[in-house]
Amino acid sequence: MAKTGKLYESQYEEALVDLLAKHGWEYTHGSKIHRNIKDSLITDDLCVYLSTLTYLDGSKIKNDDVKILADKINYLGAGTHYKTLKAIYKLIRDGFRYTSQNGICDVKYVDFKNAGNNIFRVVNQFEVAYGQKNDIRIPDVLLFVNGIPLCIFELKNPSDPNATIDMAYEQIHKRYMRDIPHLLKYCPLSCISDATANHTLLGTTYTPYEHYYAWKKVNNDDPVATTGIDQVKTIVGGVYQTERFLEILRDYIYFPDDDYDKEEEIVCRYPQFFAARKLRESVLNAMRNDDRKGGTYFGATGCGKTYTMAFLARQLTLRCPELNSPTIIMIVDREDLQSQAGKLFLRSKDFLALGNVEIIRDRQHLKDELSIRETGGFFICTIQKFCESIGLLSERNNIICFSDEAHRTQVSLGKKLVVKTQVSEEKTVAKGEQLSAENESKIGAFVSKPYAEHLRTAFPKATFVGFTGTPIDETIQVFGEIIDSYNMLQAVEDGITVPIQYFPRMAKVALNEERVKEIEEYYKQCAEEGASDEDIAASKKAMSAMEIILGDPIRLDMLAEDIANHYDKACDCKPDDVQKAMIVCSNRIIAFNLLQKFKKHRPEWFEEKKSPDDSKLSKLELDRLTPMPRIAMIATRGKNDDKEMYDYLGDKARRQLLEDEYKKVNSNFKIVIVVDMWITGFDVPCLTYLYNDKPIQKHTLIQTISRVNRKYKNKDKGYIIDYIGIHDNLMQATKKYGGEDFGPSEDDVEQARILYVNLLEGIKVLLHGFDLTTFMDANADPMDRLQCLSDAAEFILKMPDQISTTGKKTNTVPARTYYLGIERRLKQAYDICYPSGVLTESQIVFGQCLMAVAGYLRKTSGTTIDTYTMNKAVEKMVQGALECGEVSNLLTPQEEELGENIYGPAFLEQLKDIKMPATKLEILMKMLRKAIKEYKKVNKVAAQKYEDLLIATINAYHDRKSKLTLAEASEAQSETTESIIADATKQALEILAKLGEDRSSFRQMGLTFEEKAFYDILIDMRDKHNFVYGEDTPKGNEKCKMLAKKIKKLIDLKSSFADWLNNINVRTELSRDIKICLVKSGYPPTYSQEVFDQVMDQVENFKEHSNVNEDPKPYVWKEMRPMTMVAEGE
Repeated sequence: MAKTGKLYESQYEEALVDLLAKHGWEYTHGSKIHRNIKDSLITDDLCVYLSTLTYLDGSKIKNDDVKILADKINYLGAGTHYKTLKAIYKLIRDGFRYTSQNGICDVKYVDFKNAGNNIFRVVNQFEVAYGQKNDIRIPDVLLFVNGIPLCIFELKNPSDPNATIDMAYEQIHKRYMRDIPHLLKYCPLSCISDATANHTLLGTTYTPYEHYYAWKKVNNDDPVATTGIDQVKTIVGGVYQTERFLEILRDYIYFPDDDYDKEEEIVCRYPQFFAARKLRESVLNAMRNDDRKGGTYFGATGCGKTYTMAFLARQLTLRCPELNSPTIIMIVDREDLQSQAGKLFLRSKDFLALGNVEIIRDRQHLKDELSIRETGGFFICTIQKFCESIGLLSERNNIICFSDEAHRTQVSLGKKLVVKTQVSEEKTVAKGEQLSAENESKIGAFVSKPYAEHLRTAFPKATFVGFTGTPIDETIQVFGEIIDSYNMLQAVEDGITVPIQYFPRMAKVALNEERVKEIEEYYKQCAEEGASDEDIAASKKAMSAMEIILGDPIRLDMLAEDIANHYDKACDCKPDDVQKAMIVCSNRIIAFNLLQKFKKHRPEWFEEKKSPDDSKLSKLELDRLTPMPRIAMIATRGKNDDKEMYDYLGDKARRQLLEDEYKKVNSNFKIVIVVDMWITGFDVPCLTYLYNDKPIQKHTLIQTISRVNRKYKNKDKGYIIDYIGIHDNLMQATKKYGGEDFGPSEDDVEQARILYVNLLEGIKVLLHGFDLTTFMDANADPMDRLQCLSDAAEFILKMPDQISTTGKKTNTVPARTYYLGIERRLKQAYDICYPSGVLTESQIVFGQCLMAVAGYLRKTSGTTIDTYTMNKAVEKMVQGALECGEVSNLLTPQEEELGENIYGPAFLEQLKDIKMPATKLEILMKMLRKAIKEYKKVNKVAAQKYEDLLIATINAYHDRKSKLTLAEASEAQSETTESIIADATKQALEILAKLGEDRSSFRQMGLTFEEKAFYDILIDMRDKHNFVYGEDTPKGNEKCKMLAKKIKKLIDLKSSFADWLNNINVRTELSRDIKICLVKSGYPPTYSQEVFDQVMDQVENFKEHSNVNEDPKPYVWKEMRPMTMVAEGE
């Protein structure tokens, strides 16, 4: 008897195959292919395709040559599995020229230009034999092009919470790699999936698990796919549509050059793919229009901009014939960025296909390189190289300049007047500008040219493209409009970077009043001795500067001790994980003095050794390491540094050694103290903790905190521990940028059956309005059934909260929690009833269906209960407990608990337990203020009403207390004061009750919480301006309800723009659309700009605060409370 209430992995497999077939892949079951099961190729397809090739003279290729060409790819080997995979991939991508006695043929194993000439085949149940006993491995799905397997899929059951996505990864990367490498040597791509949200992931057979990613768009302008089913459909349409698949296969899979010793294979992520495509077209358009602005790419720090550059460079070289193989010059503004970029591009000559790739030593070096070529070449240099001398380098128009981290040195184009009153060895102009060598040695006023101006003088016809994670205002003006963007919020949501958790701490330094008086007396004495008012004012300003306070020796001593204790505990919590740290200081002297404080508290940190524990490393691993201290400071020397500091900082070679060793995972060098170096463009994935003691803001702040957002093994967050108070700047920047019984008795079975049937009926009521017929139809399309499963989960997630009863307690819980609770009991009853055969077919099918929905719901909601998840959760709890051990909250534990649920009966019951009336009133007022503040963030009109009531209550309370006579205050204080407090408490409780009713009234009105906020502003404006609109009834004004829903729908259409509040174009468009909506709806009957403005104000207020946490409470030295946040660029 068929059971259709379950979803099996094979059915998901069938659904995926059907979907691939709709996108151009011919389906064949593995058993239908005539082959030796030890062969990984479909030889018939390969030979059929090769037989269509021709010799250069146009004649058809001979059969004996077809066999030779088939054997070539079949038997190609290059030593290791990785080298063989790379060799086969390059053979497929590039082809080769074949010469035989029959003729000369340019062999292409895949026709990339004419997709229709290829044989695209999707195969499941493809048996692959291995070993002497012909053991079998059967990958779930394979994609063949011309008989060559190019992509492997491993699937897991979407409704089975124990079948996890990491198991699919292990199956490919361990079992298949171990047992059937003769298949995987052909497969540059792999995909793992269980059809739940963010669990259909693309990678390669050499991609670490943490770097598999979801492909969430088919086309760049599409909305991001969010549900599991949509993401399956999207990756098939966005990656595996046949022409798109060939495009990615040819240009978006990266292998380093053969002389690079690391095994690395990378496939582009969808933001990189679409960015490279759009930038390619922008560069071509700029050249056609004789415009040097090729456009700006805004990519979140840590999202892989350097690889995006590489993908773009390949596109410009090989897919843009009108550029005639351009010369690409990558401009960076610091030498460390030059060397970092060079590490990728210097090992990418084959991929870039531009010939020579070099780091430029000086301007003459670049001039020499350009003089010997009209095409090709990839050169990396700092922008300062263009100021060593001035003048033209090349007038060619096929020079493309990539600007990496397009900040101030590369965007200022205007000339500036520089006034020099003395000759100095130090530079006298601002960063990003340059005087000639001749004028540097003179006194006077000079016109300085910025670096960027010299660059454009050197290449007057070049096209410039800007790449940045934090664009500043001038970036667009210089490089052109933002062609594509991918912000930090998107990067975190896609799992490309890890979220950042912020911990505010504060090292307070109190000023001694006596010392302050002494300082003032000193300034008076100076004045009497002839010091000018201007000099005294300048001195006071300098001595009151932040850095003077930050450098206080006592404060630095406390800072070093606290950081050391915090870092030691963090490492003790995860002893097997590498967690490096960075300390950011305000200036070099403070940084050096802080280093000396660490020497006092942790002298063992300064012992130089290769690793924390050499016994854990092999001899080869140890040979690659240099003895280093656990902590070190990196900065450039200053000419006037004290000898101790000057000698310690060392030269460029020392700085390079520090950089090289810090980037080595196993090195003993774990903590670095920095000032300006390494806070931008410095990539160390295992860097987990950033201790900040420097005032930073805007793009520098985003760049700095992004040092800890890189993904790394077992790293689920980056941590910012802030000792100076950058929270407000951070918010601004992120906006901008067993037993003896053998089975149950008959009575047990009957009771379980009754319970099972009752639970089925209960869930039917809960799911009223949702049709599960499709899922339970055995003949339904597998993809339709999967879609039904997804829709059911979504239906539950969108339900209002449900009333749940446990014993004598009744409370409100989310619908998801309610459903899973019922399903758990249903499953227990099912396990008793089903083996006993007491359930009807329809009861079995329906119950299995509901359990499948629950399994999908658990996975979709990220709560799969398996060993891996539990281990991760417990690890977080242990770490959280460790971090919170030092916390001394400003609120008492009782107040903290009250603050979590101030609308329910639990709050009132706990409030009764507080015996002191004044304390009770104080807590109640505090919670009311918090509740009103939160409500006001999303519904200003409704919240304002309750704020006014609260203010009136507080004023009345203080007014009555102030009018107590002295006798009343002393002789009848208990009776009189308690009466005043009791009245105020009663009024506050009444406000609280009304506020709770108002917040939940949207349900009775048939609106969502968001729609109610817009309904309230519509009613308020109507009453304020005294016009008629709709009819008020006990259930509300239906006309205003409909208009509120329209406004909410318009906002949702714009909410795909994560930064719409800062995007003037999107805001203007939304304002216009809402105004049109109001006018068309006859609201108000006569034109009123104030009404429109007030409605738009509520719209912006709601969207600005709907996902923003309350600002943290003030903190003192030992207090620490985490606030999860996601950094987002401007």
